[in-house]
Amino acid sequence: MKSRKLSGTRRRVTIVGAAATSVVAGVALLPNWSAGAAVSDDPTVDARTRATFQRLADAVFTDRTNALVDGRADADKPLTDGFSGDVALSSGTARTEDATRSALGQRKEKLARAGETYRAAGTTVTLNATRVTGRTAKAEVTETTTLTYARTRGDAPKTTGFQARHELTFTADRQGDWRLTGIRDADQGGLAVNTLSKPAPVKATAAADTMPNAPRAATTRNPAAAPKTGTTYDYKAMAAYAEKHWNAYNKDYPDFSGRGAGGDCTNFVSQSLKAGGWKHVPGYVYDYTRWFGNADIQSHSFIGVNEWSWFAQNSKRTTPLANVYQLEVGDVLQVDFDKDGSKDHTMIVTYKSGGVPYLTYHSNNTLRRSVASLVASYPNAYYYAYRT
Repeated sequence: MKSRKLSGTRRRVTIVGAAATSVVAGVALLPNWSAGAAVSDDPTVDARTRATFQRLADAVFTDRTNALVDGRADADKPLTDGFSGDVALSSGTARTEDATRSALGQRKEKLARAGETYRAAGTTVTLNATRVTGRTAKAEVTETTTLTYARTRGDAPKTTGFQARHELTFTADRQGDWRLTGIRDADQGGLAVNTLSKPAPVKATAAADTMPNAPRAATTRNPAAAPKTGTTYDYKAMAAYAEKHWNAYNKDYPDFSGRGAGGDCTNFVSQSLKAGGWKHVPGYVYDYTRWFGNADIQSHSFIGVNEWSWFAQNSKRTTPLANVYQLEVGDVLQVDFDKDGSKDHTMIVTYKSGGVPYLTYHSNNTLRRSVASLVASYPNAYYYAYRT
């Protein structure tokens, strides 16, 4: 989802299966706090406190996910209410989370009108690292969520899933008790279905004035059929690659998640297209009529959302589709969330059933999210559909 090539070392998110293992990744700092004493020393964050940080984070994001599930009897009984004492929500964060769950309830209703409902969900949170400075602790966590579709027909996917990284801020009060005072989405995608964060915009380069502008696609249901007729590429291989690496990044390529303006979305889609037969077009990295990428070097068209669009059209490797529901496996969908003329996100179709394409993408890492869910969540965005 970048519009420029970024340098720096590869960052990887390691997801550890057990909370007991993950919490030891933090660092215990500073002397013990004596409860009730005058404020003189900074409080210690030990292994038990880190474990409670992790459990509270798990409760926060489980509560958010549960707000999307149809017919949950306990939706009005948030798990976070069970925390008090040493680690709990601040009063301000509690109010914010109440409002967030309410807004997600409204999203649930909007998704249901689009034919998208969930009957069950599972969320787990791993604590990756804890940094303590004085009376402030920053906890980096990874959320992994699976949502089970309520109604599926035939061979339609039974579940969709995503991963999201967050940074939680805890602040110690005068008694040395920690209160969760801030939650920030660390991914630049902002595309998890249980987040209200706005997707990060990407600004196109000046070359946009001289490059072909892709036509927008409609989002209405049941358009005229537009089946694929050619066999130029291996579309099953594209889908298989994307579904293999949606949350297990291929180390043969750099990972651009969380680096600069954008994320890893277009890099990931380019890898998938390459796996299905797209060939390199070597040349200058800034030449948008060239396309290539490996562990050492990538053209801007390989990793940049707008640059990919320009290459795809210049090379005639894609043709535009009039409607997003005409997308088939191996086709590509791009979105301009703020409608400023610069595309912000790239996704690939890895499944289709019942006339509904399902998208897999990075930033946030997501497996088989339906086009219906995406359009219902971002009804005012501009969409661009590419037949590959």
